Amino acid sequence: MESQSLLFQVKSPSSLSCCIKNEQPKKVREENLRNRFRSLTAKRMMPRRLLLQFMGFSPLIAIAQPDFAATGPMLEMKEPEVIRTLKLPNGVRFQEILEGEGPKASEGNRVEINYVCRRSNGYFVHSTVDQFSGESSPVILPLDENEIIKGLKDVIVGMRVGGKRRALIPPSVGYINENLQPIPQEFGPRRSLMSHMNEPLIFEVQLLKLL
Repeated sequence: MESQSLLFQVKSPSSLSCCIKNEQPKKVREENLRNRFRSLTAKRMMPRRLLLQFMGFSPLIAIAQPDFAATGPMLEMKEPEVIRTLKLPNGVRFQEILEGEGPKASEGNRVEINYVCRRSNGYFVHSTVDQFSGESSPVILPLDENEIIKGLKDVIVGMRVGGKRRALIPPSVGYINENLQPIPQEFGPRRSLMSHMNEPLIFEVQLLKLL
């Protein structure tokens, strides 16, 4: 009975007040720790937030004030130039990859070039530049459609020395006969080229010099 009375014994008000006093500082300490953590987090995050706002990346500015965001610092960034594709009357399409600074090639000139020839699906056919060593074996061609494929001649005419162009040449102005240049001297590449001569071909040409 004595043990049961101890189990159900109610503490006096004075003892309860002591417990409350002992528990209250613990809660206060926990709340103080939370507040301190919040303040430290805010201090750490604030420089990053200010930096993003300074650079024009504030999501609030972009959403709430779209006109302001559109006229902010982001407009000073230049977008990459879009490479235009030009189409010639004979069906050749080409892009000016790099505009040279040297003299301009004209019909009848003899030119020295490097080139890469691919099928229209991107598969490699032939190149004057070795794919592994990077060594080049430039070819010399006359800008005469009786000696080289007309499509390539039309692409090179107007180029400046040092420039690069990429062209899609249809078969109607391509290898209409097997005597037209450029033709690789090696048997394997030559055979590969001849097997695709009736397809559109992609030529990437670099004009090295006028002769």
